[in-house]
Amino acid sequence: MTTPEEPPWERQLLEKVAFATLREQRARRRWGIFFKLAGLAYLIALPALLMDWGDSEQLADRRHTAVIHLRGTIEAQGEASAQNLNDALEAAFADKRTAGVILRVNSPGGSPVQAGIVHDEILRLRTAHPQIPLYAVVEDVCASGGYYVAVAADKIFVDKASIVGSIGVLMDAFGFTGTMEKLGIERRLLTAGENKGFLDPFSPQDLKQKEHAQVLLREIHQQFIEVVRRGRGDRLKETPELFSGLMWTGSQSVSLGLADGLGTVGSVARDVIKADRLVEYTVRDNLAERLARRLRAGTSDAALGSMFDFARPLLR
Repeated sequence: MTTPEEPPWERQLLEKVAFATLREQRARRRWGIFFKLAGLAYLIALPALLMDWGDSEQLADRRHTAVIHLRGTIEAQGEASAQNLNDALEAAFADKRTAGVILRVNSPGGSPVQAGIVHDEILRLRTAHPQIPLYAVVEDVCASGGYYVAVAADKIFVDKASIVGSIGVLMDAFGFTGTMEKLGIERRLLTAGENKGFLDPFSPQDLKQKEHAQVLLREIHQQFIEVVRRGRGDRLKETPELFSGLMWTGSQSVSLGLADGLGTVGSVARDVIKADRLVEYTVRDNLAERLARRLRAGTSDAALGSMFDFARPLLR
């Protein structure tokens, strides 16, 4: 009788490899299902974990202090845009449980248009809801456009080391004509309208255009000054340097009437508004929007765009 021949060793090796690969794929599939289920369970449980269960019974009846963050540069496409801030303000004032609103300011300034829109909306909401006070509480810095917004508040509270002020306007740019000459680069600018290339950084500075820019800046600066005077009233102690663009510490700002006193979010909610429960109303961008903004900021196009954005006055 003959016995069947053993399969060649190559075939045995291939079979072992195939079975090992199959086992690995099955194990990977099982782990994949496990992690997907775990992630789904986390997403389902997260709202419950974030919920303040301890106060759930009393939440409907409890007065609170609404807190809105004004953080970073005030700009249309940023987190501190007029749209985001005004949406948060509207929601805070509309809540019947709101005893008072705190605008938590930590901003170096930004767009005078965006700051003006927020300022005007605060005045409107204060008129529509006279029983709800709004206080600005300054942390590290409340300068320029940030202060433009803050003066719409009933009162402004600061830390003694806060930086406050910078009541002025700027329009910055670069001039590259000398560098272009050294590199042998020729500027070919075609326009319809003699001033369409207004303050072009690659062309020699035009004195008429420079003077026109100064007229624009002076007018916006005067608008800023009038907003501060209306907002602060007779609390303001005007000096020749007050509207020069200088900044002061929190303690100095109180002496100058730019602020009303020292305080934090917690102390103002507790001692002034008399409602120490803090509820956040800040409108925050979702993850996709934050990633998109960071991506835009990291690209060379965005960097060049901000470098040559010479025709936009800024409160900073």
